[in-house]
Formats: sequence, structure tokens, C-alpha cells
Amino acid sequence: MKHQLCAGMVSVELWRPRIVAPPILFGKGVKMMKEYDCGFTKENKWFRYRAAAIIVEDGCVLFAGNELEDYYYSIGGGVHMGETAEDAVKREVFEETGAAYDIDRLAVIHENFFDENKGTLAGLDCHEVCLYYLMKLRGTQELHSNSTTFGVKEKMYWIPINELDNCKAFPTFMKDYLCREHVGIEHIVTDERTR
Repeated sequence: MKHQLCAGMVSVELWRPRIVAPPILFGKGVKMMKEYDCGFTKENKWFRYRAAAIIVEDGCVLFAGNELEDYYYSIGGGVHMGETAEDAVKREVFEETGAAYDIDRLAVIHENFFDENKGTLAGLDCHEVCLYYLMKLRGTQELHSNSTTFGVKEKMYWIPINELDNCKAFPTFMKDYLCREHVGIEHIVTDERTR
């Protein structure tokens, strides 16, 4: 896929050997074995429980993209059975960026309803519940990404917050959220179904 880059956006694509995180990164009692995401598909209905990161450095927020999709998406993924959302977000961030980030706090509970007419979720009526964690600053945009999704290479994109309106990036609430002061955890519901 050819990404239409936003003005001032930095694309990070580093080819390095896959880094395997030590189990301590993911919490106590983690066993390396086949994992199952908390989600299901039944007929044309798709549900997923997801944990995602809000990573901000130098006025930019980190998103991922790949050649299968025509949009950018937040760093994160499905929570595995028996895994806490906090452990899932730390695992997903490390898998996708190659960098260890610490959690600052739970920021957003997002209920997301959408449908797709193309891509990996084509024809599905989707419902996703995602816990978004604000990650602590590292003081650098340096990443060591070697992530793939659906067999294709993912790229990491540092998008300037003030340029988010010019990009097709999900979740759509991100710019508004990052431009406001917050107290506590926010509950956000988006319904982007077209049918």
C-alpha cells in the first residue's frame, strides 16, 4: 500500500532481527505458548477485546500502517485469554515497536462499532472494546520495529498531533483527546457503521 504521508510525518521502517522480550516484560507467570485472543467471529459479526497504547513524543503520536490497509491504526492488539490488559499493551507495544514502554495510566475505554467494505475485515459488522493506556515518555522517537501483521511488514509512523485531521487514522478520537486536559478515565463510544 502506498501511504499518503501527512505533512511533517516521519515514517520509521527499520529491518532488524526480531527481538524477543524477556517474560518479565509481560508480567509474572507468563508462559510462552500458543495464545488465543479474546474475540470471536460468528457469521458476519466480529468482536474483539483489545488493549492499545497512546504513545506521544515531541508533539507526535505513534501509529502503525501496512500495505493491506489504507489507514493508520493505534499500536496495540487483542488481549490473550488469561492476560491482563496492562500486560497485553506492554507486549503489543514491544512486539510492534521493538521498544519497551512503561504504562503511565489507563486513559480511555473505547467502544467502537464499525463495518468494512475492503481489507481484512471486509463484509463484517465489527464491535471492539479497547482499553487505551497512556504510555510514559522515553524521550526519543527511536524504534526497532520488525513487526508484521497478516504476513506483511508493518511500518511505524510518528504523526504530528496537529496533522491528524489530514490523515485517515484510527481511532478517530485521538486528536481531540490529545488536545484536551483530562481527569480520570474517559469512556468514548464511536459508531462508524455505514450500513
